[in-house]
Amino acid sequence: MRRNLFSWNSLTPLSDLSSGEEAIVEEFLGGRGIYTKLYAMGITPGVKIRVLSMGAGPILLEVRGFKLALGRGMASKILVRKV
Repeated sequence: MRRNLFSWNSLTPLSDLSSGEEAIVEEFLGGRGIYTKLYAMGITPGVKIRVLSMGAGPILLEVRGFKLALGRGMASKILVRKV
């Protein structure tokens, strides 16, 4: 049910983006541990993210001018709005 709500609001999990796409982080799904780790990496609501690579392993992102690798499980908990 929540998945349909995200589609209706044009939010999508970061893990669903393609290489080269850019998006703005809107919110996270999960508990305090997810928030703490993402904030420590500089991934906060309102920040712009660019997907550099969506290969078979971790997702390679550009966030605030830095390159980061993020597992798909964690990326699926980050809701973004494409730009």
